[in-house]
Amino acid sequence: MAIKITDECINCGACEPECPNNAIYEGAMEWRFSDGTELSGNIVTPGGKEYNADEAQEPVDYDVYYIVTDKCTECAGFHEEPQCAEVCPVDCCVPDEDNVESEEQLLSKKDFMHL
Repeated sequence: MAIKITDECINCGACEPECPNNAIYEGAMEWRFSDGTELSGNIVTPGGKEYNADEAQEPVDYDVYYIVTDKCTECAGFHEEPQCAEVCPVDCCVPDEDNVESEEQLLSKKDFMHL
């Protein structure tokens, strides 16, 4: 299950540098699959979505920090717990019930991004 950042976010930015996949972005900032990963050019995600990894994508949120679901692995393969949730001072990094994934799926996503 991916992690999401709720509207309770105070925009402190503590979570962003903790993400091993560069899946966390400041509100209104564009994101790329190539940010913090080994991906480049045209890709198909493990979930079947097609992207150009180097092309800027629309922000997911404009007001608060956000997590790109397709890049979030809940830190599987890197840490025991999601690091964003560990460092968030207001506990707004929470499981995203709309994006439930197994440990196997999370590790597959991690391996996809970090060849």
